[in-house]
Amino acid sequence: MDYRPDELEKYPGYFIRRLQQVAVAAFMGETQEWGITPVQFGALSAVARNPEIDQRTLAEMIRFDTSTIGSVLDRLEKRGLLTRGASASDRRVRLLRVTQQGQALLQAVEPAVLRAQERMLAPLPQRDRARFLRMLVALTDQNPGRGAGEAPAAKPPGRRPARSAAAAGGR
Repeated sequence: MDYRPDELEKYPGYFIRRLQQVAVAAFMGETQEWGITPVQFGALSAVARNPEIDQRTLAEMIRFDTSTIGSVLDRLEKRGLLTRGASASDRRVRLLRVTQQGQALLQAVEPAVLRAQERMLAPLPQRDRARFLRMLVALTDQNPGRGAGEAPAAKPPGRRPARSAAAAGGR
């Protein structure tokens, strides 16, 4: 099916997904020597700014799914970049702290992260960048999706869920 240029505004999701791919590629291209992903960097830098934050609050802060933030933190902890400790008031709560090694990594990678941000915004004139960022914040704040403990959206009536490749016999 051919799309007319005047119809493209009907399909913002395609461009949002493509922009996410561009952003990850720019980030990974600039930070590859440190072996850190955008989500790991976001989590580590948020913990550095908020020592003793708990996992659930961190997930909400960086708008990451609470059910999978643990695996991100596992990888950071395994690399010695952060530690998790029990709260004195609630043993079930895990408090996070960036290690000296994690602080050193954040300091070392910061210039590369800033270069990645510049690469992402390079196609925009300088005068449009702040407005674009405000629009991104509005879109993400007002359309939070399934992040940070949010319930899944209701399925439309009469639609069957898609089968996974495994359930479909590998097709």
